[in-house]
Amino acid sequence: MEDKFDYHLAFSRNLGWVTSEEQSLLRGKRVAIAGMGGVGGFHLLAMLRLGIEKFNIADFDRFELANFNRQAGATVSTIGEQKVEVLANLARGINTEADVRQFPEGINEDNLSEFLTGADLYVDGLDFFAFRLRERVFDYCARKGIPAITVAPLGMSAALISFVPGSMSFEDYFQLAGQSDAEKAVRFLVGLAPGMLHRTYLMDRKRVDLSTGKGPSTVIACHLCAGIACAEALKVLLQRGKVLAAPHAFQFDAFRNKLIHTWRPGGNRHPINRLAVRLAKRQLGI
Repeated sequence: MEDKFDYHLAFSRNLGWVTSEEQSLLRGKRVAIAGMGGVGGFHLLAMLRLGIEKFNIADFDRFELANFNRQAGATVSTIGEQKVEVLANLARGINTEADVRQFPEGINEDNLSEFLTGADLYVDGLDFFAFRLRERVFDYCARKGIPAITVAPLGMSAALISFVPGSMSFEDYFQLAGQSDAEKAVRFLVGLAPGMLHRTYLMDRKRVDLSTGKGPSTVIACHLCAGIACAEALKVLLQRGKVLAAPHAFQFDAFRNKLIHTWRPGGNRHPINRLAVRLAKRQLGI
């Protein structure tokens, strides 16, 4: 089977939207994705089909039945299996030449440098509530000049924010340092999607429990996130197209058929965001 694989033929239908030279550039780039759950697995598979061939992927978790509503790789046959191993196998099924470095212990202070070694781009796939780890990863990327993007699945929407060298930092934008986990959750939510397009159709607020780090999810949002992440990755990696980094943010909601682009100088210090934080805390009973 491996003898029959031909990279150029496999991804030839990308040509036209990218040039042959750009396709070759994408092939040589390395993308680091932390989290192979809700969005991370879809990010990996979509970027593979874009022709990116080198990845660092991290996740300590194993698939379980509760993952079936949204996660790439979650099937009856993979219950109990490590997510990074399952996704790495799926990746090699798309491109037998794919270089996928696995971090089955997840990422932590000890391996963060190794995880991001050689990365041309970091794509955030961490659990929404992994605040402390996310802060460390984005801070490391900022110090090392590694572009970093997060595309969050919210309801039936996807919310994009990019952090690139020279732009506003993750901490400056979200203002999470020193806050409680509940406060971080609200600030992260509001910062990701200041337009809050998804909040009008939440049917059962009792399903959102910030104290236990649980909330509802949909595969609709996860698929949207993968496409948006791919487009942003293409622009960053090929340096083609305008990357509107933080304090710009974007949210597309498929349920409401709406796209909103926000610009919040000061991030969560901006008066509109501060008001949105107060309203969100009231809505969620914090």
